[in-house]
Amino acid sequence: MKIAKPLLAITTPIGVIAGLREAYRFHWWLAVLMGALIAVIGAFFVMTIRRIRAEALPSDASPPLDR
Repeated sequence: MKIAKPLLAITTPIGVIAGLREAYRFHWWLAVLMGALIAVIGAFFVMTIRRIRAEALPSDASPPLDR
């Protein structure tokens, strides 16, 4: 795993860029659709991580409600 994680972290973005480039060579609109799909998946990934981190906080760390 010491070698696999950095290798995966480097080759995945390179593969995505190569895929977008090939899609653009086929049809430009296909690359736009692929970019939109990657953006949506990335947004859901970020939202999931933010939700996990928010729920991992202790309950007493939440800000007090002013009523």
